[in-house]
Amino acid sequence: MKRERLTIAAAAAFLLLSIVGAAQAQSMKIPKPSEGLMPNPGRGKALYASHCSACHGADLKGSDKGPPMLHKVYEPSHHSDVAFQLAAARGVRAHHWQFGDMAPVPAVTPDDVAHITAFIRAEQRKVGIQ
Repeated sequence: MKRERLTIAAAAAFLLLSIVGAAQAQSMKIPKPSEGLMPNPGRGKALYASHCSACHGADLKGSDKGPPMLHKVYEPSHHSDVAFQLAAARGVRAHHWQFGDMAPVPAVTPDDVAHITAFIRAEQRKVGIQ
């Protein structure tokens, strides 16, 4: 009888935690560029130079402060364009590299990030990262 009550209590606790977790995930807003925006790699290059290159390198090959964008780990199938939006808006916990956490970059808008991402993707294609 006690074992049955514990099983029911554990199941109820699991259900409650699942509901709370799902509600929190649904409330997470993903930054999105303006509807109809055509990301421009040329504009992205200038934005990258002013907001990203200090850590990720002017040549996208990284620095002592941040990882390279020209690396297979950042290919679209592993880090989607949404990952770039979330990184700029919320920052990123260090998980692939040993550079420490990336802080949010509040100075860039979702439109700016779309342009930056277009630039990065164009440069990745030039070196065979697709």
